[in-house]
Amino acid sequence: MPLPVPNLDDRGFDDLVADLVARIPAHTPEWTHVREGAPGRTLIELFAFLGDTLLFRVNQNPEKQRRAFLNLLGMPRRAAQRARGLIALALPDEVRSAVDLRSRAVVTKPLPFETIDEVSIAPVTGEVYLKRRLSDIERRALDQTLGQLQQLYGPQPIEPYVADRLYADGVADETGVDVVADSVDGCAWIALLAPVARGGEDQDAIVAAARAQLARNDAGEPRLLNVGVMPVNTLPDDQQVAEPRGAITLLWELSRSGADGATGFAALAVARDPTLGTRKSGAVRLVPPGEALIGVGTDARAANERSGVGAEPPRLDDPQRQARLVAWLRVRPDPAAGRVNSLKLAWLGVHAVTVEQMSTLANAIVGDADGTADARVELPVGDVDGESLQIDLAEDGSTWERWHRVDDLATLSPRTGRDAKVFELDAQAGTLRFGDGVRGRVPALGARVRATQLRAGGGSQGNLSAGTLKEITGQDIRAGRSVPKLKVIQPAALRGGADAETVEAAEGRITGFLRHRERAVTADDYRVLAQQTPAVAVGRVEVLPRFKPQTRQFEIPGVVSVMVLPARDAVSAPNPRADRPLIESVHAHLDARRPLATELYVIGCEYVPLAVSVAVGLRSDAPIDETLAAVRAAIARLLWPLPPGGHDGQGWALGRSVIDRELEVEAARVAGVATVAGVNLFARAVDGWRLLPRGANGTQSLALAAWQLPELLQVEATVGDQVPAEIGAEPAEPGGGRRVRVAIPVVPEVC
Repeated sequence: MPLPVPNLDDRGFDDLVADLVARIPAHTPEWTHVREGAPGRTLIELFAFLGDTLLFRVNQNPEKQRRAFLNLLGMPRRAAQRARGLIALALPDEVRSAVDLRSRAVVTKPLPFETIDEVSIAPVTGEVYLKRRLSDIERRALDQTLGQLQQLYGPQPIEPYVADRLYADGVADETGVDVVADSVDGCAWIALLAPVARGGEDQDAIVAAARAQLARNDAGEPRLLNVGVMPVNTLPDDQQVAEPRGAITLLWELSRSGADGATGFAALAVARDPTLGTRKSGAVRLVPPGEALIGVGTDARAANERSGVGAEPPRLDDPQRQARLVAWLRVRPDPAAGRVNSLKLAWLGVHAVTVEQMSTLANAIVGDADGTADARVELPVGDVDGESLQIDLAEDGSTWERWHRVDDLATLSPRTGRDAKVFELDAQAGTLRFGDGVRGRVPALGARVRATQLRAGGGSQGNLSAGTLKEITGQDIRAGRSVPKLKVIQPAALRGGADAETVEAAEGRITGFLRHRERAVTADDYRVLAQQTPAVAVGRVEVLPRFKPQTRQFEIPGVVSVMVLPARDAVSAPNPRADRPLIESVHAHLDARRPLATELYVIGCEYVPLAVSVAVGLRSDAPIDETLAAVRAAIARLLWPLPPGGHDGQGWALGRSVIDRELEVEAARVAGVATVAGVNLFARAVDGWRLLPRGANGTQSLALAAWQLPELLQVEATVGDQVPAEIGAEPAEPGGGRRVRVAIPVVPEVC
């Protein structure tokens, strides 16, 4: 329980008056009648009032003292945080010339925002596409068509897909699109389209001009292409990553015309990537090749039997888009960096730039020094960005000299800091404090103080919803060139803005600071910290103390193994597997928090393949297909390793054997099922599935080691009294493995 806070002195006004009156006989015995209203009594009451006021102050904790305590703890108040986010820019429909916009372009309404980087807007627009894998429902609906496509493109197996356009309305998908798991090729595609021809313009000429401006600027130098990347899971803006582990390196490729109508691709150099390996939102700046190396094959501009097949770009069935197509930009995880199972993006778009809630003031005279020690100068604004602040002083009235910011003047050495041209900044209040002649130089009397660069802003009011920012003004990099009125697309809400912390809020952090659990000691510490790993979606964590994964042995002193599974919504085979970025991110997060002598391993799960057959009897009013599908789904849910799987809804328990009777009970709970004839379990064999033997009590079970989970790859449900004793179909490849297949576009409207 918290310690009681005592009163240092609990006397009040009446107590002080009584105490003073009681002292009169000892000090002034001739004063025998102390009546109210007498001049002496009035003086006593006056001093009692002053004493009561002082005691009240003593019993309080003055804000200055509380701030000093926070500083001693190394917990200064948090400054206001600036809201940030991505916007995309586009030229007006009638403009055919590129714009190269300087950084610090300004959005004034409804709040001031500035761009933090340069951005070139070529006369092209970007449309994002995904070769989405068909769902089971779509496959069943298109079964006949898929058979015909297999005959047309056989004998190699085909992988049908639908070319889905993403973010078509300019709004981000907060839940994200998994461009690896949901696609047939693990890529996202951006179609770069020239403007629509107007008033007798030649569309081919517009495409050629757009290609030239996409490649080079007026000086003949590469015109960098900004592509905004917005992952679903991101690090906080104020958090940096010291090591590259866990990053997903993206490979950017631009199309060119190939042989025989095909489309080839060439990798692009990355000039700047602020996303920290898709762990933060940002605008990646790409270096395009020469004009001659930008284009598409003739098949990409048509809708024939070769369009969109295999490694070709998605097929565009709109003739106008085919005619406007300049090039395709393909993005995918770099295969050379290792396998990646998942990459969820909330938004992807060209001509993007990051904006933050700031306004800049340049070369502003903010005051004159008064020549005294600890002189203070008030800046015209508060919530100042200390990192970019530049202060110059002219002590002789004409020559400006740069003075530098320090965190605390008191830390300067009297021996070396006497003449140091430094100042201390109160960022929230917007106040400069100069030295006292011992720690920091005292500015001369009348010295002019200039804010050469002053950037300020922040607060929760900057967290604006998507589509709020509409207009932007700025300057072209080339002097004297005007900038047309640009279109602004704000795909997602701006985030990260927070008001400056109050002293009371900072005090509320003291308890958590002193009890901080940023150290992994117990198994629960490892579990909680692993779940809190930033910029990754962790679905489940299991801690295996004293388990060494290389030898599959327990009771190894000093070893801790942490098993992680990625989050996934769909309950379908194959089971979720931790890829390299997830394992490395969790390991890096835990490694900095483990005890020095602990040997830490972060591992994925070892799955044991399993197939199940079940026979059920149905109620007279139960639909057959829907009920059997519900039985399959119920068994799959029970054996699923993530919530809502397992008996407790937290996923199948690690190392728990699978028993046929438990699956019978789960099948019997399905609505429409009257009886369950039985369940058969099958283990993986070289040539298919092998029926597991039954024990003396007539039950089947799949035994699992303490580090294993079952992976249900196939379920066969039938109506009747005979449980299938064989499963003839080949089991799916665990881990998502599959034979090499040819991607084939499917057009649902036609099919």
